[in-house]
Amino acid sequence: MRVRFLGSGDALGSGGRFQTCIHVQAAGAQVLLDCGASSLVAMRRFGVDPQAIDAVVLSHLHGDHFGGVPFLILDAQFKRRTRPLTVAGPPGVEARVRATMEVLFPGSTAVERRFVTRFVELADRLPQGLGPFTVTPFPVVHASGAPSFALRLACDGKVIAYSGDTEWTEVLLDAAASSSTSTRRRCSRTARGSTAAGSS
Repeated sequence: MRVRFLGSGDALGSGGRFQTCIHVQAAGAQVLLDCGASSLVAMRRFGVDPQAIDAVVLSHLHGDHFGGVPFLILDAQFKRRTRPLTVAGPPGVEARVRATMEVLFPGSTAVERRFVTRFVELADRLPQGLGPFTVTPFPVVHASGAPSFALRLACDGKVIAYSGDTEWTEVLLDAAASSSTSTRRRCSRTARGSTAAGSS
């Protein structure tokens, strides 16, 4: 299993970093864990072919984690992609992606494409097969207008755990149990005592 951090920045691009986008390659398949708005640029910068992505798995529905999906879909349309693309995420993922596409590119959701875009809603701790990968979501504490998840991704006997954005919760221990690698988002305390998320 090969894991590459194409983006680990916050929503505002602090330090010039790309928004969250983690590229995972195993068993001849490729997935993205999150796909922030800058992800298509990051993929091109680091030599990852967007047309080779089989699935995108979203931890939650904030723009810096899913905002690149409309661009990925439209890029695939213009590049005449034919292989299916799966987008998995919290309940409401399809409606949120389609609404975002309509805001950014009115009429884009009505265009007939040469490839199937399949949306999969993830459910708390229910394993979901995505090609050779199995993803299991764990509920975390992060308001985003839909459930937010930590993600556990397994393939070929290897497991990675990704916290997404969250404050501390004991669920992270469950998500990371027996994982080969853990990726996490850093939480820091502000002067008012609230939690501000960033990347680590």
